[in-house]
This record gives sequence, C-alpha cells and structure tokens, in this order.
Amino acid sequence: MSALMVDVDGVLVRGRPSDGRPWASALEEDLGFSVAALQREFFIPHWNEIIVGRGSLAEYLKPALAKIAPHLSSDDFIAYWFENDARLNIELLEELNQQRNAGKRVYLATNQEHVRAAHLVEQLGLGHHCDGIYYSAALGCRKPDRAFFEQAAALSGLPPEQLLLIDDTPANVTAARASGWNAFQWMEGSSLPDALSKLQSDISRNS
Repeated sequence: MSALMVDVDGVLVRGRPSDGRPWASALEEDLGFSVAALQREFFIPHWNEIIVGRGSLAEYLKPALAKIAPHLSSDDFIAYWFENDARLNIELLEELNQQRNAGKRVYLATNQEHVRAAHLVEQLGLGHHCDGIYYSAALGCRKPDRAFFEQAAALSGLPPEQLLLIDDTPANVTAARASGWNAFQWMEGSSLPDALSKLQSDISRNS
C-alpha cells in the first residue's frame, strides 16, 4: 500500500467543535431560519451542481438566502457553516502522520466545492497532514462515480491496487473496490492501525 485516500466529512471532520453534533443543529436558534428552508431553497435544487463544480457556492447561495434570510450575508452564513463543521479527528490525524513518517502518502479524497476545499486545507490545517487533495468540484465528478476514483488514481501516479480509501459511506467503499482500490469503511470506534492490519492479513490470505 503506497497511499491512503481519506474522506473528510464523517472521518477527519466530524461536526461541531463543541460537541460533534451536525453543524446546523442550532441553525434556527442562531440564524433565524430552519434547516428545512435551507434544504428546500439551496441544497436540494443546487447542491449537485455545486459539488461537481458546475456552479459556484455564492451564485446559488445568495438568492437562496435572499428568500429565507434577507438579513444574512452569504459570507456570514459560510463563516457560520464552516466554523460549526470543523471538529477534527485528532487521533486519526496523528495515525496518518505516523503513516506519512513511515513513507506512505496521504491524500484527502472528498466531495467538496471549491470554497470549503480551500478552507479545509488552509484554515483548518488539513494541508499540514496530507500530500494533496482530490475533491469533486475540481475533478468534475463525485464519489461514488467511477470517474472520481479513476481520476484520483491517475493524478496520484499510482496503480489502483496501491491505494486505500478510508470512507464512512458504504457506497463509496463499494465503488472504490470496484475501481481496483482497497477500501475500508470508517465507523465510530474505528482504528487505522487495526484497519491496516486487517487489510494486510486479507492481502496475504488472498495472495
């Protein structure tokens, strides 16, 4: 195994810094509009375009907020969102650093739009813990599409069998394996050393 491809949301970043709950848990209390309204006006009609780079976050967010929260600027909303979706999995980051020190490469492999991808790498500091990021808006496709895995592998310069996806979404794990990658489903209580040990055992048993 030459490189670990690590999902962000649900794996490396897990909700609100204060308690790990979803970032929008207090949205109505804090900002004055409901999650249902945000879903209706923004996420449901527009997110699929944004996440693969066919539209920018701001161009869709501004008119949505004008309908449901005219008192709130898009910049202020984005700041609230990103600050509340920022609880780092410190234990896993330390384990990934150990893998990098041992000679393995570590990449982020994530469905993100451009603004948050930059925020994760630069402001949240994940860039210090990885060798690069492959994300959906830059690739023009998203997990679990096969094209995501093909492009990430090609950009890494490594054959698929030398890549390991760590992801909390079963469909992404299945798709990665179908693309020739190794893959491990991350769950509450998961351990990277345990996952790597099990993977090595499976490889040895099948070789």
